[in-house]
Amino acid sequence: MQRPVDGSLWGPARLLVVAVVSAMVALAVLAGAVLVVVAALTDDDPAGGGRPSRPTAPSIEPSRQDALAAAPMPTAEPDDALPGPLSTRVPEVIELPRPTGTGPAIVPTGFPQTPEGALAQLAAIDVTAMGTASLDGVRQVVTDWAAPGGPTPQTWSGVRVMADLLSAAGVSGVGSPQLSVVVRPVMGLVKGTVGPDFAVVCVDLEFTVTAAQTARAAVADCQRMTWAGDRWLIGAGPEPAPAPSVWPGTEAAITAGFRELRYA
Repeated sequence: MQRPVDGSLWGPARLLVVAVVSAMVALAVLAGAVLVVVAALTDDDPAGGGRPSRPTAPSIEPSRQDALAAAPMPTAEPDDALPGPLSTRVPEVIELPRPTGTGPAIVPTGFPQTPEGALAQLAAIDVTAMGTASLDGVRQVVTDWAAPGGPTPQTWSGVRVMADLLSAAGVSGVGSPQLSVVVRPVMGLVKGTVGPDFAVVCVDLEFTVTAAQTARAAVADCQRMTWAGDRWLIGAGPEPAPAPSVWPGTEAAITAGFRELRYA
C-alpha cells in the first residue's frame, strides 16, 4: 500500500474507512447515552419521588443486563484504528467454535450456548452484513438476527455505518461493483454474562474497503447477545457502551483487553 505523492494517506479510500469508524463510535456513544436516560427514568427512586418501588424478580435480570451493557469501556485515539506497529507481547487467545450450519440471511450459525458461541455468532453476523456492501443486505441481516426489542433496520448502528460508507463512496443503497467491503474478525472480548442466556461481547473487525484505492481500518462492535432456543440473537435494549476501535495486534488493542480470535 503506497501513499500518494501529495502525502495524504490513501486518498478517498481512507475517507471511506474513517467514515465507518466515526459512525460506529458516534452511534455507540449515542446508544449509551440513551441507556443512561432510560435508566434515570425507570430506576427505583430511593426518596419516593412519586414513583412506586418495583423490587420484583423480573426486573432484576434486565437491570443487571443493562448495567453490564452500559459499563464504560477503555478509550482510544481515532488513529489507533488505522494500521500501526504491532506489539511484541503475546496476546491471550479466545478459541471460537466453528459454525455447524447456515441460518437466515446466509449467516453461519450453530454455535453453542457459551460466551464464546455468542462472540462467534456476533462475528458471523457482522461479517455477513457488512460484506453485502449494501443497505438492503445489512437490513436483511439485522431483521433476521435481532430479538424483539433489539436493533431494527432503522436503528442498528451497522445500518448507519453502511449508509455513511455508501454515501462517502457516492453510490446508492444497493452498492456498486466498484465498491468492495471485506470484513475479518481478528480480536474480541467477552465483557460479561448474566446467566447462561445473556452475554455482552465485542469483536474487533478489520475492514478492507476498496474504491479507487484500498484502505484498511479496525472497527469494534459490541452487542448484547441473547440465547433464543437454538441460536444467539442480538438482544433487546440499547446497544452497549462502545469498545475502542483499535488495529488488531497493536499495544492499544492488547491494553484494551482484546484477545486474538482463533477457531477451534
